Amino acid sequence: MMDRSLVFAAILFGLLLLMPFLLPLFGSEYLIGLIIKAMLLAIAAISLDLLIGHGGMVSLGHAAFVGVGAYATAIGLENGIENILLLLVIALAVTCFVALVTGSLALRTSGVYFLMITLAFGQMTYFTLTSLAAYGGDDGLTLWSLATLFGSNIVQSGSGLYFLVLGTLFATWWGVFQISRSRFGRVLRAARDNPERAEVMGYAVTRYRLIAYLIAAMIAGVSGLLLVQHAEFVSPALATWQRSGDLIVVVVLGGLGSRNGAILGAFFIVIIEEVLGSFVHEWRLIYGPVLVLMVLFAKGGIADLFVSKDAKGRAA
Repeated sequence: MMDRSLVFAAILFGLLLLMPFLLPLFGSEYLIGLIIKAMLLAIAAISLDLLIGHGGMVSLGHAAFVGVGAYATAIGLENGIENILLLLVIALAVTCFVALVTGSLALRTSGVYFLMITLAFGQMTYFTLTSLAAYGGDDGLTLWSLATLFGSNIVQSGSGLYFLVLGTLFATWWGVFQISRSRFGRVLRAARDNPERAEVMGYAVTRYRLIAYLIAAMIAGVSGLLLVQHAEFVSPALATWQRSGDLIVVVVLGGLGSRNGAILGAFFIVIIEEVLGSFVHEWRLIYGPVLVLMVLFAKGGIADLFVSKDAKGRAA
């Protein structure tokens, strides 16, 4: 019997694939930008879910890697590097280096101490970005040129950018899915559930966790690159702990360790913010209770509404 979560994912990605062709027919091109925003949030959330859902590492500084990837891209553009593939290499290299330094220190701790040290590193990153006076400082930086693909502007806007973000989202989803099914993923979950037993069995738990930390950071860095391409603007606000908190909300709301939870959580958050914000100025007064109700009555996350417990168990 086919896994329901895979069927749902196929339907979800199929709908996203059709959106650029369907929405303009109804004069709703604005919604394309909204979907891109949700997909970018989903990419970062999937990377965090690799840490929390599969590794049991709750990070309150994950948005820092989004900011690092975004600034690495923006600084590259400001210095005349416009090829998106070269910018991708730069963003991956910089985020990997930052993650290697911070992860090597953070993973010496666990539990609430890991949470606090990632918060500290995230704030350090934020204040480092605000100190970049040559690149806007606190005010951020508006970009007058965007990345190109071998000189073509196809990835700068419109359907080209949409399909680039969608392709990245699918690659991220598929990559994390394959990791979860691999020996590496099984060891990571074993270390999450009982690290002492995993160590006794001969697995280097810290090494596995560090690799997962690096992978998650680089995925977040890629989302930062695409965010620059979409927003044409970069700001230190991308790296604040509040943004990291938003990512945790997306992951928990969607469903920890599920295949589709981060995507569903991202779309739910973006849509509800847009809908409430269009009716009520102080929309967060309604947004908060809605989240509380979701947590109380959908304890397995939004993904639990679409995937049976058995299928969810096989997905893990």
